[in-house]
Amino acid sequence: MRDGDAPGSRRSGDEPATPARLGAAAQVFVDDLDAPALAPEDEHHLTKVLRLRRGEVVVASDGAGRWRPCRFVGADTSRVSGASLLEPDGPVVISVRPAPEVTVAFVPVKGDRPEWVVQKLTEAGVDRIVVLESQRAVVRWEGERRSRALDRLRRVAQGAAAQSRRAWLPEVVGVADLDDLGTLLSPVPFAVAQIDGEPPSTRAPAVAVGPEGGWDPSETAGRSLVSLGPHMLRAETAAVAAGLLLCALREGVVRAAAGPRPPTGPGTKE
Repeated sequence: MRDGDAPGSRRSGDEPATPARLGAAAQVFVDDLDAPALAPEDEHHLTKVLRLRRGEVVVASDGAGRWRPCRFVGADTSRVSGASLLEPDGPVVISVRPAPEVTVAFVPVKGDRPEWVVQKLTEAGVDRIVVLESQRAVVRWEGERRSRALDRLRRVAQGAAAQSRRAWLPEVVGVADLDDLGTLLSPVPFAVAQIDGEPPSTRAPAVAVGPEGGWDPSETAGRSLVSLGPHMLRAETAAVAAGLLLCALREGVVRAAAGPRPPTGPGTKE
């Protein structure tokens, strides 16, 4: 280990330090990395659910790219009331935010599927998650319901970010239509998911996925279209596929297609 490096923060080949490479037992988000106080739900998770042993490594992160390794000090009854269960055990490490930032916008569907979408997009590495309105949407969040739903999605994103060892919390943005999405992202371009679109590319690192009934033609007119494959996907599947593809392209896990989308076989329209 080099002087000043956090334990486990470097691998062979001098790869950048990330919480995922530390091999910690858990990760939590805190306000102060010098005095990492746990929220009640995190204290319960570490002590009652994971049942961590004294000395195990826990990553503490501020959700804005800064994190450090800590040691779990135990939760015996002799502990001073209000004292932290974590002791810093290494320097603060700064993880650079991946570029370009990836955005996935989706129209909510029924039940708990929006929570599943946010969880998986967070695990994939998406930077911004936008909940959209659409003319054909079955689910509409308005007023207090919108506020409660978005608060719940932000909690889901935080839990998924901790589980997947992300140093950056994704932004979960309130309901907007496609015009509002363009204003929010400007000057970054976005594309609308449509089966006859072009292959995804980080040149348009934001994708909007429509509702279960598809987009109204007036919503997609004049917009860039991106295909997520030759099959008709469920709305929630399409949102996750968009996030996975864009993040994989950004990280170099897959390569962008060269040129227009190739024919897919008999019946393909020219």
